[in-house]
Amino acid sequence: MPHRLPPLNALRAFEAAARHLSFKQAAQELAVTPTAISHQIRGLEDYLGCMLFRRLTRALALTPEGEALLPKVREGMACLAAAVAQVRKPGPRARLAVTAPPSFATRWLVPRLQGFARREPDIELHLSGAIRMIDGSGNGPSPGDLRGDGAQAWIRYGTGDYPGLRSERLFMPDYTAVCSPALLHAKRPLREPADLRHHLLLHDDTIPFARERPSWADWLRTAGVDGVDTSTGPHFTDSGLAVAAAADGLGVALLSRPLVAGEIAAGRLVAPFDITINRNFGYFLVTPAEALHEPSISAFRSWLLDEVAQGSSAAPPSGD
Repeated sequence: MPHRLPPLNALRAFEAAARHLSFKQAAQELAVTPTAISHQIRGLEDYLGCMLFRRLTRALALTPEGEALLPKVREGMACLAAAVAQVRKPGPRARLAVTAPPSFATRWLVPRLQGFARREPDIELHLSGAIRMIDGSGNGPSPGDLRGDGAQAWIRYGTGDYPGLRSERLFMPDYTAVCSPALLHAKRPLREPADLRHHLLLHDDTIPFARERPSWADWLRTAGVDGVDTSTGPHFTDSGLAVAAAADGLGVALLSRPLVAGEIAAGRLVAPFDITINRNFGYFLVTPAEALHEPSISAFRSWLLDEVAQGSSAAPPSGD
């Protein structure tokens, strides 16, 4: 006698909601509305005759029944996906062009791309770095850029206001002082923020708008330190150059913590002080208004949001 199973969409909705512990995030991943996820979950609960989630005021938690069901659903979906992949005839790979600020692409995105390649083997990713993906650096993405083969998406560093396009915030970076570990025990040790007066300050001018650019003056003010000359020291128009200069021991740089997490994890840089500042600029995924109808863009978006959810300032996977 054949087994009577609940609808696959209901099981997918349950797995996504259980993984995120959020109907909203599950809806974003599956490109449906939170209401649709709620209906799917309610239908599954009615079918099973038990509650799978406890709906708290501002949170979601699995019930014992939900916790028991989740690993089996994941196992079943993995087996189903493997069976489909085994018999499916390979088709043409979807082409996805992604353009991002150079330092973000190099230091945040590229170290994570192995995970995307494993998750989406049928998508051929074309990644390019462009300074124009930073607000104020030139013409940004526009609906007119949608010509050409394949789907397109952009990572934009700025305010998130891009008319005619869909903009979704990834994270707002914080900025902190970083330097070579050698400076901590140099002739003039770097033990407290006031010790910066004895070291060369490196300036990251990646953001063209001075009012939005994190400055040493702002950081020192937050640290409660005065008497440090912030008008001297080399300036870099690419944060990648500032990272390299700091790692080589040239001086102390004020840099985006998420973009140097890999260097800190590998021991090439240290953040000697737990003092950070923020600005109004953030990283945004920018796509055509109808992006969710493009499978490759939807897949990239889902993977990217998962990476951000794991911790935007966490160190990326490293082969060191």
